[in-house]
Amino acid sequence: MKSLKIFGIKTYTLYNVKFRVSLHVCLFFCFLGSSYSQELPPVLSFSPKDYQADNQNWSITQGENKHIYIANNKGLLEFDGEAWALYLSPNKTILRSVFFHDDKIYSGSYREFGFWEKQSTGALVYNSLSLDIIDSIGTDEQFWTIERLEDWIIFQSLDHIYTYHTDNKTVDKIPIEGSISKMFKLESDLYFQIVNKGLFKIEDGNPLLVSDHVYFTTNRITNLYTYKNQILVQTETEGIYTLEKAPQLWPSNSTSLNTFNVYASLQKIDGGIVLGTISQGVIFLTPEGRITNQISQQEGLTNNTVLSVFEDKDRNIWLGLDNGIDCVNINSPISVFNDDKGILGTIYTSIVYHNRLYLGTNQGLFYRTVESPGDDFQLVKGSKGQVWALKTIDGTLFCGHNNGSFVVGDNYFEQLSELLGTWCFKSVPNQPRLIIQGNYSGLSVLEKVTGQWQFRNKIKNFDVSSKFVEFISPNEVLIDHEYKGVYRISLDKDFTQVSKIHQYVDLEKGLYSSLAKFKGQVYYAQQKGIWKFQMDTNTFQKDSLLSQMYSEETYSSGKLAVTDGEIGLWSFNKNSVDFTLQGKLNENYRLGSIPITSDSRGTMAGYENILQLSDDEYLLGFTQGYMVINYDKFSKSKIDQPLNLTTIKYWENGKEPVSLAKDKPAVLKNKFNNIHFNFSVPHFEKYFSSEYQFRLKGFIEDWTAWGAKNEMTYSNLASGDYEFQVRARIGESYQKSSKSFIFTVERPFSFSNLMLIVYLSTSIVFFLVIHTIYKRYYKKQKIELKRKANQELELKELESEQELMQVKNEQLKQDIETKNRELAVSTMSLIKKNEFLNSIKEELQKSKPLQASSRNVIKIIDKNINNSDDWKIFEEAFNNADKDFLKKMKSKHNSLTPNDLRLSAYLRLNLSSKEIAPLFNISTKSVEVKRYRLRKKMDLPREIGLADYILEI
Repeated sequence: MKSLKIFGIKTYTLYNVKFRVSLHVCLFFCFLGSSYSQELPPVLSFSPKDYQADNQNWSITQGENKHIYIANNKGLLEFDGEAWALYLSPNKTILRSVFFHDDKIYSGSYREFGFWEKQSTGALVYNSLSLDIIDSIGTDEQFWTIERLEDWIIFQSLDHIYTYHTDNKTVDKIPIEGSISKMFKLESDLYFQIVNKGLFKIEDGNPLLVSDHVYFTTNRITNLYTYKNQILVQTETEGIYTLEKAPQLWPSNSTSLNTFNVYASLQKIDGGIVLGTISQGVIFLTPEGRITNQISQQEGLTNNTVLSVFEDKDRNIWLGLDNGIDCVNINSPISVFNDDKGILGTIYTSIVYHNRLYLGTNQGLFYRTVESPGDDFQLVKGSKGQVWALKTIDGTLFCGHNNGSFVVGDNYFEQLSELLGTWCFKSVPNQPRLIIQGNYSGLSVLEKVTGQWQFRNKIKNFDVSSKFVEFISPNEVLIDHEYKGVYRISLDKDFTQVSKIHQYVDLEKGLYSSLAKFKGQVYYAQQKGIWKFQMDTNTFQKDSLLSQMYSEETYSSGKLAVTDGEIGLWSFNKNSVDFTLQGKLNENYRLGSIPITSDSRGTMAGYENILQLSDDEYLLGFTQGYMVINYDKFSKSKIDQPLNLTTIKYWENGKEPVSLAKDKPAVLKNKFNNIHFNFSVPHFEKYFSSEYQFRLKGFIEDWTAWGAKNEMTYSNLASGDYEFQVRARIGESYQKSSKSFIFTVERPFSFSNLMLIVYLSTSIVFFLVIHTIYKRYYKKQKIELKRKANQELELKELESEQELMQVKNEQLKQDIETKNRELAVSTMSLIKKNEFLNSIKEELQKSKPLQASSRNVIKIIDKNINNSDDWKIFEEAFNNADKDFLKKMKSKHNSLTPNDLRLSAYLRLNLSSKEIAPLFNISTKSVEVKRYRLRKKMDLPREIGLADYILEI
């Protein structure tokens, strides 16, 4: 007997392989035929390109921070809700198993097991537990399963089971005889299967046989479950059996589960079971074993081979695939119908009529019965083409089509109008037999005649495309055209022509604008808000509350949709679907939001459509199918995920980034003034996206706008204190507490405290030196100024003295001149007197003989001529005029007699000999003799004149 080995674990006997494969394939395709049209939970998919590692993913766990950890062929994957990180396997081999406990991620690979610990920087570091016992590990051992039992972490390979005691840090081996296919933990017991021997459990540290029934010796067991005090055994290919002496197939009389080749499985917290198959995707069972959903590659799974299954803390089901990773939002308030084959096309409208769900698409009108969600949608015969509108009026279903207007019945699709392009149908107030249609080319009328609806007429005088039409009175409508604006149209009483047209030119036009009637009021919506029509003033007034549904940053469409339940008015933005909620105690309403982005919705802008299926369920059509939103489930769900600062890195310009510890404030050197933050919310819903808002206090105080960006870099920060703050939300109604990180960028070394002290000391010394220098300088300046002042004073005094001297000199000069005049007068007086006396004397001497009286007169005359008093008077006057002359003459010529000095004085006065003669009472000749004698006494050379010499002294 030959065997076939699959995944290195399971053996099959060849004699029944062909039969089983054929049976499984047939049953699988039968199941697919009934499940194609399923409304399934959303699937969040990741390809190897997304997580940047190998295809296969063998085991999954979750940390306390809700991060997901996956054993991949290449190593340990970590997913924080925004980004993937890969940590290479410690010995570069395939990582087969992971398990989280007590802040550690335990892992097993080829001849290696240990744990990873998260550092304060957010990075994981590996610690080996098997290094010290490597010699006892088999040469081909790989560790496929990890479980915890009390204080032990249990590692299972195909050959042995190893235990690690978390308190005393010891590693031991449980002796096992045989090949172990898999290990399972069920409640407080640890079970494992030994190939060909049956099911065992660990009891007091040793293997204890639980069952060696043939079902458990010949079939590979993939897991154990509990149900109503029973233990259930999941086999790989033979379904589920009860664990008892005579195992029974479970559920009883069920053969559907043995059509699946189950490789991995789990029992959910609520008791339901998830089966991961080799080739048929994932199957979901109720706690009673009933199949609720099957999701395969055809329904949106990345790959049909499921290698591992895990339920996270938010009850999402993670699938490690043979080629990728998927997260099934099994408890999401959203279920999705994916038209992967493109049969339906883009959905523009939907309605429930006569227990059928109708979908109007660009391919035609499709339907299926409401009670059979697994049935395929069928095309209504004759409806191929673009469907714009579905509306029930007076119990009749109308279809607005590119080809005209149609009435839809259970077995017919009847055309009413061939007028191209019917946008909408509106009942005419007070006219139950009339319907107004909005067409490509204006308005037209349908009329009910003898119980049958038929086309009556096109309304004249208005040919503008009428996509949105609302009545404001029995004969007046408002019409919106996104490029031309809003019109008020008055119709004649017979509805045959337009009698009056008014265009609201002041009302802003808008791309994807719309009109809708809500609670009896007509509203106009466009990018800048929502306006309510005021009938009494014929104007549009902005509605402050409803306008909060729009912002220019998040605007994607002005399409308004109206439903009849608790939720009334819907709008569609980039980040969410918004709506009004009816108040419970009054008619007031409030706003709500479902955080489904326009990218996730995949709807045509301006053609968004929503249908109320029940009190709490709403169908939203999009380009590849539709989604059903359970509002009750959504409103009760708590989207309360932790916000994490995943990594913080800093660096110097031109250098590699360095990770920073997140658990304490940081002080960064000034040159390391570039910092990068990564933050995330571990939220794994496909359609509910996280948004972030952040700021850096000390740099920018204002919060950024909400957005999907989950990282931020700040470059070349100035020195100072900073606090980075980030907060997150999932939809408008789900605010998160913020996270923060405080750090300081130090001043440059040149501005450090030490250098500031140095600068201060240097400055003080410098200022003291400068002060001293300036003090000395100013002292010198003061001295110099004083000297200059004294000098100036002296100069001024000197000038004053000079002025005074000049005045004195002038005065002296005047005195000298006066004295000289006096001397001249005196001299001339003497000369004249002596001349006069001599003339008298001569006249007297002429008388012969001389009489006695004459002789007496002559004596008197001689006495007066030689009078010494006259000389004294002259000498005094001469000395006043030239006081030093006589002294100089005496000092130079000490042999001079008084008469010589007298003659010198007369010569000094530049008197001639003739003028001198009377002064001496001698003749002129005698004066010449005196001059000669004086010259001789003075010993003057011949060439020097006596008078000149005397004048120069």
